[in-house]
Amino acid sequence: MSTEPFIKLGQKKKSLFKDAVMDILPDGGNLNMCLTCGVCSSGCPATGLEDMDPRKFLRMAFLGMDEEILSSPWAWMCTMCQRCIYVCPMKIDIPQLIYNVRSVTPRHEKPRGILSSCDLALKHDTCSAMGTTEEDWVYVVEDVLEEVRENQPEFQSMEAPMDKAGAVFFLNQNSREPVTEPDEMVPLWKILHSVGADWTYGSKGWAAENYCMFLADNADWESIIRTKAKAVEDLGAKVWLNTE
Repeated sequence: MSTEPFIKLGQKKKSLFKDAVMDILPDGGNLNMCLTCGVCSSGCPATGLEDMDPRKFLRMAFLGMDEEILSSPWAWMCTMCQRCIYVCPMKIDIPQLIYNVRSVTPRHEKPRGILSSCDLALKHDTCSAMGTTEEDWVYVVEDVLEEVRENQPEFQSMEAPMDKAGAVFFLNQNSREPVTEPDEMVPLWKILHSVGADWTYGSKGWAAENYCMFLADNADWESIIRTKAKAVEDLGAKVWLNTE
């Protein structure tokens, strides 16, 4: 009878992804506290896609399976919703692990949709992922507002202020709505009008989304945030209200 063991236990490989995250997060993002309970996977909207889930992804990182992780598209299917953190009894920061994987992916290998949306957002100070210019944005808001006033008498006095200095709220808007579904902006205007809110849009920095964040491009992510923050500060708004 053979005395050779069926399974040989060796030292696990070093995980570049896990170690990098542990270096930058407080308490290492609690990555070493995983109980393998699987609760993170139970509420994850990406569980099961590409035969992957948060628990499995984390275990692969622990085992140093960096090549396998990089070869899987699952990191790009994660919505970064952080639901896994909220339900985890040990509060393990798996999204930061996902972000780190995305950040080391070569730019030309990143999903085209996210990449193009990031690049379009950098074209104008609007930060619109649709590449919308300041002129087009202002025109759409004014046109939609005029139509509402004409067709809905109860909202004849409604405003959709643009670049109003000193307003309490600086409102961001998903940039796809003025391009593809401009009427979807109106319900929020009505709410703000009905409660007498002091608000404004900005001709600059108004787009609510930031695809450069999802791309894990830190430099471009920061550039867009700074553009938006400057727009808020230049108008002297007290609250930055981001609908995303």
